[in-house]
Amino acid sequence: MSGPALLSDTAAPVTPAAAPRRSALLGGGGRAVLGLLLPLVLAGAWEIAVASGLSTGRLLPPPSRIGAALWSLAASGELWMHVEATLIRVGLGFAFGAGAGILIGALTATLPPLRWLVDPSLQALRAVPSLAWVPLFILWFGILETPKVALIAVGVFFPVYVGVAGAIASVDRKLVEVGRIFRLSRLALARRILLPAVLPATLTALRTGLGLGFLFVVAAELMGASEGLGYLLVDGQQFSKPDQILAAIISFAVVGKLADTALVALTNPLVRWQDTARDSL
Repeated sequence: MSGPALLSDTAAPVTPAAAPRRSALLGGGGRAVLGLLLPLVLAGAWEIAVASGLSTGRLLPPPSRIGAALWSLAASGELWMHVEATLIRVGLGFAFGAGAGILIGALTATLPPLRWLVDPSLQALRAVPSLAWVPLFILWFGILETPKVALIAVGVFFPVYVGVAGAIASVDRKLVEVGRIFRLSRLALARRILLPAVLPATLTALRTGLGLGFLFVVAAELMGASEGLGYLLVDGQQFSKPDQILAAIISFAVVGKLADTALVALTNPLVRWQDTARDSL
């Protein structure tokens, strides 16, 4: 095979401008539309299945009924009350749980005696199901807001603790040795080497903790709550209203996604220095 023919059969190399061009084609708006495509297709298919008589839609209502339930809850102001209550609980639980996770994770990762003393017990407690804490917290704190926030904080704490401790433990020893060669103080070593090395994994752990905070808030709102999206779920189950249950689930999904997006937007400037391959793929 001749040289030109061989060259014509091979794939053309990707130019450096290809990635920015592709990123421009799939900008913020394009990515948002693409992300909505799958749920919209599934919702449309289910609506058609119910309208054509293929399904009764009794246990899984069509999107039109779910939308009507959402509209009714929003118009009455009930939905916003439940969303606000859930967000306050998740926000407080996330603040306490993430703060404790970062502090204890950093201490156990940098102090071996403390790690040997504390980490085995924390790893054992991490395996305890969330509902197992409910009766104990009710006994300790009653049925008001304190046990709900404490339960969410427990859910947030463990992924943040594991993420921070693991990130610090996985820092390349050569980076630390380079810092010592340059005679950096402990503070300068932590600020210029350890912090940039562990920050990306820490932010990922925070996102995981926030997601678990929304999971734990459902269990928390089983503890005598009279408002919140978890209460809305239980109320729909007790009165056999599947449209309300699915409306609460969708509200959880939307609120959780918005909270995650806000966390990413707030923390992205901290890792803007990273040169990763994600945006070029």
